[in-house]
Amino acid sequence: MDSITELINIFKQFPGIGPKSARRMAFYLLKKNKRELYNIGKIIATAKNNLFTCSNCGNISGSDPCEICSDPLRDKNILCIVEDLETLTAFEHAKIYNGLYHVLGEIVSPYEEKELSECTINFLLDHVKKNNPDEIIIATNPKVEGDLTYYALVEILKNSGLKINKISRLAMGLPMGSTIEFADKLTLHMALEARTDADLNL
Repeated sequence: MDSITELINIFKQFPGIGPKSARRMAFYLLKKNKRELYNIGKIIATAKNNLFTCSNCGNISGSDPCEICSDPLRDKNILCIVEDLETLTAFEHAKIYNGLYHVLGEIVSPYEEKELSECTINFLLDHVKKNNPDEIIIATNPKVEGDLTYYALVEILKNSGLKINKISRLAMGLPMGSTIEFADKLTLHMALEARTDADLNL
């Protein structure tokens, strides 16, 4: 296998990248000079060494706690539970939310027979106990997995013994089957503003 094919195959492993996009990315890099390629490779190779997983929320950043958790201007009365880092990044880029986050890193998936692990649940409950937020927003994707994850989280939080005043979920302004990370700013804003309360009496 030649070097160009190897490079294309690497890019094809990236989420959402098909053969055509992989070829464009490969040939884009090949137009760069050696110094530029070296710098790109160095950044990629050292990125993980310079990043930390936040011990509070599970975010990945250059410090622990992360910049969001340690920011004194963030609203610590609201905690938004997101499925993954991509969703957190989507909210931050949209600049529509100023509370704290909690990154699950897992979802409930009947297709893959996955449930939320004990480690994930304990990490979440420790975070909730530490911050004692007035409201918890569950921002799972409008898919079967997202729905099941939402109901699982409501049940976990409800039975945790912690005092939780309000649990809400993003409104269904998000198209069914879509993912939050690809939603535009207006759609995210509307989904956040029109969020619905969970029934804690179930």
